[in-house]
Amino acid sequence: MIPRYARKEMVDIWEPATKFRIWFEIEAHACDAQANLGVIPKENAEAVWKAKDVEFDVARIDEIEAVTKHDVIAFLTHLAEHVGADQARFVHQGMTSSDVLDTTLNVQLVRASDILIKDMDRLLAALKTRAYEHKDTVRIGRSHGIHAEPTTMGLTFARFYAEMKRNRARLVNARDEIATGAISGAVGTFANIDPSVEEHVCKALGLKPETISTQVIPRDRHAMFFATLGVIASSIENVSIEIRHMQRTEVLEAEEFFSKGQKGSSAMPHKRNPVLTENLTGLARLVRMTVIPAMENVALWHERDISHSSVERGIAPDATVTLDFALNRLANVIENLVIYPETMLANMNKFKGLVMSQRVLLALTQAGVSREDSYKLVQRNAMKVWEKGADFREELLADQEVRAALTEDEINEKFDLGYHTKHVDTIFARVFAD
Repeated sequence: MIPRYARKEMVDIWEPATKFRIWFEIEAHACDAQANLGVIPKENAEAVWKAKDVEFDVARIDEIEAVTKHDVIAFLTHLAEHVGADQARFVHQGMTSSDVLDTTLNVQLVRASDILIKDMDRLLAALKTRAYEHKDTVRIGRSHGIHAEPTTMGLTFARFYAEMKRNRARLVNARDEIATGAISGAVGTFANIDPSVEEHVCKALGLKPETISTQVIPRDRHAMFFATLGVIASSIENVSIEIRHMQRTEVLEAEEFFSKGQKGSSAMPHKRNPVLTENLTGLARLVRMTVIPAMENVALWHERDISHSSVERGIAPDATVTLDFALNRLANVIENLVIYPETMLANMNKFKGLVMSQRVLLALTQAGVSREDSYKLVQRNAMKVWEKGADFREELLADQEVRAALTEDEINEKFDLGYHTKHVDTIFARVFAD
C-alpha cells in the first residue's frame, strides 16, 4: 500500500488509530455484557466508557509493546492508564487476544466492503451510461485479435456491465460471509466467558456471532473474501485490456481522455499512451497476489497459531486499498473515454465486406449446396480479399458457382449491417433488466 494508489477513505480504515478504537469498543461492549450477567461490577463497566472520547496514543502503545512484545497487552495497559488500574481490572475478562484481533479485522473488512460496493455502483453507472450512448455504434468484433463479425460498442460496455454486476453480487456475499465476530475465549469453548457476551458485542458492531470458532475465526471465510477481490481485479483487467487494444495506433477506436498539459512521453512529444489502463492491469496483479496467501492461511495448527497474522496485516489493507483505487480509476476512465465511431466503421470496412462471410456460407447451404462445398466457395473468394485486397461482394458476384446458387439480390442482401444488430435491444433488456 503506497500513497500513489490509495484513497483516504479506505486508508483510514487501516490506520492504527482506527484499529485501537475498534479494540476499545470490543472491550467496552464486552464489559457491559459481563456487567449485565453480574460477572463484573456495573461501575467498572461504566468506568471503561470514560475512554470513549480518548484519542489513543499510538506511540505510547508502541512503546509499551516494545517491552511486552504483545500488542493487545500493550493496548490494555494503555487503556488502564486512562481508565485507572482498579477500574480497568475486569477489562478483557475471560477473553483471548484473537477475540479482539479477529473481530476487529472482520469489522475493518466489512467497512472496506461497504466502500468497495459504492465503488462498484459508480463503475456500473458509468458502464450503463456508455452502453446506452453507443448501443447502436457498430464496430467489428474480434476473435483471436482478428476481424470476426460486426457487433456494437454498446454491447461491449453491456457485457462489462453484466460482468461487474456479477462481481457486485459476489462482493455482497463475501461481505456477508466475513461479517462475523468471536468472543469465545481460549480455544473457543466459552469456558471463561458466556456466549451471550459474544452475541452482545457482535450486535453492537453489526456482526453475526461466529458459528464455531477455535481460538480464531475460521480462515476459509477470509480466503473466499480475498478470492472475490481477486476476481473483481481480473474483471478490471479485462476491461482495461480491451481499452488498451482499442487505443493502439492502428486501431484507435477509443482512447483514454488526454487532458490539457498532459505529456505522453519524455522522448516523443506525439505520444498519447493508455497509461491509466496499463496501470490498472498492474494493480489487478497486486490484488490477485493476495489470494494465494489468503488460501494458505486456512490451514492452521490445532485451535490456533499465528502464521496467518503477519500475512493479513499486509494483504488486508493492500488488497482493499488497491482495489478501491482501481475501481475508481476505471470508473473515471469509462466516464471520460473518447470513442471514435467513424474509425470503428472504417476498421470494419478495411477488408471490403469480408466480415460477412458466414452469412454467405449459410445462404449457400440453405440454397442446397453442401456445407463443405459452401465453405470452399466462400473461402476461395475470401482469400482474394486477404491476399489481393479485392472486394468480397464483387468477387462473389463474379463467381459462377456462387451465382448458380444465389441471385445478385440475395448476395447483396447478405451485406446488410442491420442483420447483425437486430437483437441488440433483446440483449440490452436481459443485461439491464433491473
